[in-house]
Amino acid sequence: MTDRTLVHRTAQRWHSPHHRLGLRSRNAMARTFAAWLAVLLSCAAVAPAQAQDSSPGKIVEPVAPVANSALDDRLMYQLLVAEMALAQGDTSTAYDWLLDAARRTRDEGLFRRSTDVALQARAGDQALAATRAWRLALPDSLDALRTQLQILLVLQRTDGLAEPLRLLLAQTPADERGGLIGALPRFLHRAGDPATVARLMEDALRPYRAAAPTRVQSEVALGRAWLEARDTERAWAFAQQAFAADKPEERSAGPALLALELMASQPQSEGLVKNYLQSTSAEPMVRLTYARALVSAQRFTEAVAQLESAIAQQPGDAAPYLTLGALQLELKHPKEAQTALLRYVSLASQTSTAPEAGASEQKSSEPDVGAEGNDDDLQRPDRGLVQAWLMLAQVSEQLGDFKAAEAWLARIEDPNSALEVQTRRATMLVRQGRMDLALQAIRVLPETKPEEARAKLLAEVSVLREGKRWSDAYTLLGSTQQRFGEEADLMYEQSMMAEKTGRLDEMEKLLKRVIEIKPDNAHAYNALGYSLAERKIRLPEARQLIQRALELSPGDPFITDSLGWVEYRLGNLDEALRLLRQAWQARPDTEIGAHLGEVLWARGLKEEARLIWREAQGRDKGNDVLREALTRLRVDL
Repeated sequence: MTDRTLVHRTAQRWHSPHHRLGLRSRNAMARTFAAWLAVLLSCAAVAPAQAQDSSPGKIVEPVAPVANSALDDRLMYQLLVAEMALAQGDTSTAYDWLLDAARRTRDEGLFRRSTDVALQARAGDQALAATRAWRLALPDSLDALRTQLQILLVLQRTDGLAEPLRLLLAQTPADERGGLIGALPRFLHRAGDPATVARLMEDALRPYRAAAPTRVQSEVALGRAWLEARDTERAWAFAQQAFAADKPEERSAGPALLALELMASQPQSEGLVKNYLQSTSAEPMVRLTYARALVSAQRFTEAVAQLESAIAQQPGDAAPYLTLGALQLELKHPKEAQTALLRYVSLASQTSTAPEAGASEQKSSEPDVGAEGNDDDLQRPDRGLVQAWLMLAQVSEQLGDFKAAEAWLARIEDPNSALEVQTRRATMLVRQGRMDLALQAIRVLPETKPEEARAKLLAEVSVLREGKRWSDAYTLLGSTQQRFGEEADLMYEQSMMAEKTGRLDEMEKLLKRVIEIKPDNAHAYNALGYSLAERKIRLPEARQLIQRALELSPGDPFITDSLGWVEYRLGNLDEALRLLRQAWQARPDTEIGAHLGEVLWARGLKEEARLIWREAQGRDKGNDVLREALTRLRVDL
């Protein structure tokens, strides 16, 4: 059938009563067709002829040849019929006409259009056929290769990826190839089985692993692919190979970032990160990522050191100051926290539109970091500044300056932070002996959603815990089962209150139920094991529970402390001392210090024990665990 015959027949269908379009559809088709005309006409590079000047002595410039548009009558018919068919939902006919036009004109835009039509019709095989025709007509087209790969990925045709992937890598310009290799793991992650993808990449990248300009990127990409496949040993091997292949004088960040992702499963990879950070070319971004990894592992002291180094490299970057302030606050260093947070506020306020609403008159004891915002600002508060103000309020509270703490809280107008602000206010009221007002501050908040009701409940429990009203907190949590069901987190909180009120059997029952509901809850295993160790009963079982908690949360200093404590109860003083020193170094918490000091005391290292206890006491004078240990051992610091 000739093109003109097909056009004629299609036109007959078009004007028949069963295929007549409404005015809106015809207008849409006309607009689409007009757009295609514009595209084709724009592709015709018509150079304007220069005016001829026949005056004597004038040099006449040659006239550039006119490049005519590719839009002949046949192409016009094909596009018209395709768009008419598409407008009435006949994607198959539209696809056939567009692909035929693309093959005849070798026009990349038409190949792309025919592929899009097939994809819109969810005709994956037709879309693939269009990209094959596209590649056959234009063998050097990177766009055709990329499109074919994307369709193969969507269809999860892993068996068809190898050839276009190798060709894409080969045809990509040399200066862009490294970036493409680095993006492959993310690009191919939808292809199906991750191990199959990793093997496919190993085959495709073989020549680029042998070439110096792409060796490091290839090793890192393969490491990420095997990490995605959860083969961390292979991933670690590729990270090492990438690091070894890199130039020591100008190391790239890729191997170190891969090693950072492997730290939890391959602890030895941390050495590679530290090695990278010692190089002169180390990027601050890697140091900050390392600091975040240390924070996740609760190795706060080491994280502080990394953040301070990052700040020394880039003192004008605001973000590290916020994290540093949070860590110093957690480590009970209020002065250092205040310094870091004020610096963050100063830097962030220079570019933020966040509200700084506060009292109209600034007193000497109130913080002063900028002017008040307008009403529009209140609708988009900067979350970083809100967090900084909340923490500065907590710092002021720890320093006993409740007026300054309230001034910081008064700056926060973000409705999403209302519960945090009121909880902070309630905590201050508890410390001033005003428990009833503290509870009222939480209870007056609205609760329009179940999650808001749950958050309010936990805030009220927090206030009761701060005031050491353990029994009230236990009762409140016990009343939640009808409202929220058997929720593991709430049951865990109730178990902690049961322990405080001497309901040890109930605590054990609750923790075992939490473990049944949520078998990966490391805190439940740790709490149950530590409780047994504290009571000096079922110590082998206690050790087993705590070891399981460490498997679920490797390196957690509080769980390491629990394991050290159970070893002490079992009489293994050397192992107890090793574990408690490790926990104290990672997180110098008061309770960890109390345990470490007691083991040192038992070993006869009494001066060192006193030093540890003094430091622990300096962080939290009212800590019950430390006070009980000093009383029991009759130690006067």
